[in-house]
Order: sequence, then C-alpha cells, then structure tokens
Amino acid sequence: MSSKAALVFRVAAVAEALSWAGLVIGMILKYGFSASDEGGVPVLGMVHGVIFISYVVVTLAVFKPLAWKPKTLVIALLASIPPLFTWWFEKWALRTGKLDGPERLTHGGTGLFVRETETAAA
Repeated sequence: MSSKAALVFRVAAVAEALSWAGLVIGMILKYGFSASDEGGVPVLGMVHGVIFISYVVVTLAVFKPLAWKPKTLVIALLASIPPLFTWWFEKWALRTGKLDGPERLTHGGTGLFVRETETAAA
C-alpha cells in the first residue's frame, strides 16, 4: 500500500510545483509586461487551484499509510504554499525514507540507509 501511496504523493507534489511555476510565468507575462490580455492567468489559476487542493487531499490521505509523524505532515502541507516547495519536499522525503512507509525495514527501501539519529530527529 505505501508504494502506491508514495507514487500518488510524488505525482501530486510534482504536479503542484509545476502548476505553481505555470501560474507564476502567466502572472509575469500578464503584469510584468503590461499585457492587455489575461495571459492565461484565469485558466492557470484554476488549474493550479485544483491541483493544490488535490495535493492537500493526497497529503492527508498518505499520512497514515506512509507512517508520517505529525511534524512531517505539517511540513508537507506548508510546502504547498511557496512556489516549487512541494517538489523540494518530495525530494527530501524520498532521500530521507519518508516515502518508504512502515514496512521499509522488512522489504528494503531508502530508509535503510538513514542513520538512526536522523530518523529520531525527524
């Protein structure tokens, strides 16, 4: 279950980051160059909003299957606010074994390579 949960979370995190980037580019084109048209901002804003809500729902849904501590959940949710931070969080979670789930010690995973002091701190 956790491998599917991790995959869904990773897709949601990267999609949210890319939708943020698209919205920022659209806003730069609209406001930075004083364009008379909307520059796609309404469409990009709606797409980003839907993906943002999806990211929050997916994050809340994978919290238990991936055996995250509340601190990790809060960081994941806060990462959705600044542009591209969900991508950073996804890379950090993958590197530190947060996407391996509770069975990482029996089935292997990147969490096997995390030092015990790092796991206790997170």
